[in-house]
Amino acid sequence: MTTSDDAQSAKNNHSGQPAMPPRGLGDRIRTWWDSLPRVQQWLLGVPLIILLALLPVIKPPLITTTATNFGVVMATFAMTALIAIGLNVVVGQTGLLDLGYVGFYAVGAYVVALLTSPASPLWGSEDHGFFSGPWAWLACVPLAIIITGITGMVLGTPTLRVRGDYLAIVTLGFGEIVRLLADNLTDITNGASGLQGVLFPELGRSDKHPDGVFSVGNNSPTANYGVWWYWLGIVAVILVLIIIGNLERSRVGRSWVAIREDEDAAEIMGVPTFKYKLWAFVIGAGIGGLSGAIYAGQVQYVDPKAFTVINSMLFLCAVVLGGQGNKLGVIAGAFIIVYLPARVQGIEVGGQSLSEFKYLFFGIALVVLMIFRPQGLFPARARLLTFGRKVYAAVRRNPDPLPSGSEEAHA
Repeated sequence: MTTSDDAQSAKNNHSGQPAMPPRGLGDRIRTWWDSLPRVQQWLLGVPLIILLALLPVIKPPLITTTATNFGVVMATFAMTALIAIGLNVVVGQTGLLDLGYVGFYAVGAYVVALLTSPASPLWGSEDHGFFSGPWAWLACVPLAIIITGITGMVLGTPTLRVRGDYLAIVTLGFGEIVRLLADNLTDITNGASGLQGVLFPELGRSDKHPDGVFSVGNNSPTANYGVWWYWLGIVAVILVLIIIGNLERSRVGRSWVAIREDEDAAEIMGVPTFKYKLWAFVIGAGIGGLSGAIYAGQVQYVDPKAFTVINSMLFLCAVVLGGQGNKLGVIAGAFIIVYLPARVQGIEVGGQSLSEFKYLFFGIALVVLMIFRPQGLFPARARLLTFGRKVYAAVRRNPDPLPSGSEEAHA
């Protein structure tokens, strides 16, 4: 006599169907999305992107923040999402623990500020030549990306020889070094006083908006300056997602995954691990520089207090909450860490605003997440899992017939 488990196992063996783990709603949605042709994915994705872009204009009652401007909150979210995507390349896709990513963010912001701010000590006057015109900010963005990428190469070349906790300590030190240099090199960065009057894209000039739609003076009730920076951030996020997505599907992305899963095994199999780790570091640094350039243009003021280790931990929190290795997941994580403090701002309990306890809430959320869902809210799925499910589905549709003379056929 066999037990019910043995009977079920025998049934699976007879039919040639391997036992598969139960699939949740997220897996079913992901499988459905992956099964769609690329054209249909774009046809469904473009209206969704347009809807997300119009959120600050529509201002849904249940989502709109009350104590802070919703457009500015969404602009901060887009910038943080860009940071999370860049950090995800290093931490989520390659498995390199970077605790000082805010340093690249600071380098990108200071490149734009030093080149365009009238208070910059690098220039003898307020006239910066080419970097004083209406296109100065746009001209500085490629420079910020390149210089930050070079900074990532300079940092990564000697430090990527170490792993794990040692790499985390080195990168943490890098972030603090950048902040301290910005605070103490007064002849270059203007020190704690910061750099005011950073230029921005002077687009959409009119009598109503003499400095353009990206200026903080644009307080339009429908599309203020925050909404325009949000739209610019969405464009940057989409471009970066396309580039990173193509890299994931290439040899570079496969090498990143191999290094993340087992660096020693990847090296034994012939993967030049140091080369691809350095690639990840440089690409992540360049994306951090882009986000820093957007930050400098948006707030039009850069000082060292914006680049503390706490902010670096928040960026890492977005990656961990959303799901390491999942590009869309880390965007959701960025939305959580930006939107929730803004949503509860103005709500007081016991005479204190709930937004003052955001670090407590994030700490509790991380502890709960590590207990019940350590992969994050939207964990990454390996491509081989998708192929395995396709094979499983094919076997289930066309089970192999059993030979008529076999013992299993007469059982």
